[in-house]
Amino acid sequence: MPYVKIWVHLVFGTKNHEQVLKDDISKQLYEHILQNTRAKNIFLAYIGGIDDRLHCLISLGVEQSIAKVTMLIKGESSHWINKEGIVRTKFEWADEYYAGSVGASQVDITANYILNQREHHRRKTFTEEYAEFIKEYGFSKLG
Repeated sequence: MPYVKIWVHLVFGTKNHEQVLKDDISKQLYEHILQNTRAKNIFLAYIGGIDDRLHCLISLGVEQSIAKVTMLIKGESSHWINKEGIVRTKFEWADEYYAGSVGASQVDITANYILNQREHHRRKTFTEEYAEFIKEYGFSKLG
């Protein structure tokens, strides 16, 4: 039996950056995603976010890919939000997402970052953080 431990920091946002994931909605959403990932044998260690995006720290299983896990989380959660009428308009996640590997020594730091998104973005906007990311890694687009 193989043993695989690949940590991935997954980030995806709402379509058109709609600010609909307020505190009451996000708590329901996080709990639902946690239940859904357990049922699908996706190891989701941490989840957090702000009004227009979600961060997850997952560990991929032997037969899991980033694309498949992302599709399962995004697809099922948007279906659930719409079925339950959690938001007033049709809910959709944006097509793009970010997934980055996390070394074992960085799991706690990444978890802290994910769990404290609201506080983090009070100090630094997404635009500022994105500009730093582009400068450091040289990417022109997430996804």
